[in-house]
Amino acid sequence: MSFEVDTKIPYGNACDISITESGGMTEISFASDPHGGPECLWFCFRLKQSASDAKAGQKVKLVLKHSYNMLGGGNPLNMRPVMRRDGADWVRLDAPTVEKLADGRNRAAWVVDAPETFVDVAYCYPYGRSDVDALVNETDGYWQADTIGVSQNARPLIRLSNSYGEVGSDRPGVYLMSRQHSSETSGSWVLDGFLRHIASLGNDAPLVWSVPLTNIDGVEQGDYGKDNFPYDLNRAWGSPPMRHEVLVFQRDMVRWKARCRPVLAIDFHSPGACETSGLYCFMPDPEKFREHHRAVLEFTGAIETALTSKYAASPFGRVANYRSRWETPSFARYCWASHKIAGFTIENPYAMVGDLVLTRERYREAGERIASAAVAVLRA
Repeated sequence: MSFEVDTKIPYGNACDISITESGGMTEISFASDPHGGPECLWFCFRLKQSASDAKAGQKVKLVLKHSYNMLGGGNPLNMRPVMRRDGADWVRLDAPTVEKLADGRNRAAWVVDAPETFVDVAYCYPYGRSDVDALVNETDGYWQADTIGVSQNARPLIRLSNSYGEVGSDRPGVYLMSRQHSSETSGSWVLDGFLRHIASLGNDAPLVWSVPLTNIDGVEQGDYGKDNFPYDLNRAWGSPPMRHEVLVFQRDMVRWKARCRPVLAIDFHSPGACETSGLYCFMPDPEKFREHHRAVLEFTGAIETALTSKYAASPFGRVANYRSRWETPSFARYCWASHKIAGFTIENPYAMVGDLVLTRERYREAGERIASAAVAVLRA
């Protein structure tokens, strides 16, 4: 057979791969690779074919196995992976056909045009260092990129800032991050829109520092990153921190705090694989953390209004009451407990809000709305 699956591409992830012929069509079946962690969700791979073997009108069948083992993967009809043919732009796939197996398992399948040379497939639009560079370039250098430390595997940790500020300044300050779970790429695209809106404000913007690729090792390795060993990045925010990256971020936040009036911190995430209710916010438990909850409410209320029913889930504000593998603090809890900063998380679906399919432009629009609402609260 002339097809080959390659996972040695940026953010590559796939396993249990088989290539077979069925009913006159080549079937490429694969699964999400946990990469040594307890959860899986992300996949990203390249399907290659030699040009000499390509046939006009040829189709292939992409089959995702074990979706029921992916985090939140119980309704594969809501899955809309993305595909990039022969190096062209990414496009969303339509809803899959869900095939029931005799023992109760299922498979999600998409029939697509065969590549002339190659096609890349991913669970959601990838977002990496080249996209951060594009953000900086496309905002005319508004964002300064600095290396504030390295990851546990010695990769540079890049922080963007719209100013270094001045020690003792009263300028309102915002600290932003994304990808603590390394393949939650929808959060990156919403943060991208947030930062583009801030750039449009010029010198009237608050002091914003942001780490767009926090779990850079997992990003580059194609890890899903939720609860990955040795320690989930978003559960490593204790004192002392349980990850070297968190040590770097905590020390950077101390520098930022000294140069502004620190007010707001947002962490951009993605939810379960098949959630389609919309963007929503994980807030501090009002019974356990009443003061923190009150500090967050003003921002989350304004953000929900700005997102409107086009993007916002109902309910928008939620409390994370699921069991965690680690009980050390999250980024949001650290922000309040250590600095009295209103910190919270925004969850951004991988594919749809209801029937609205999410493109990169729509993710950015949501991010712009969130930024506009946050700035309005800061100016009030």
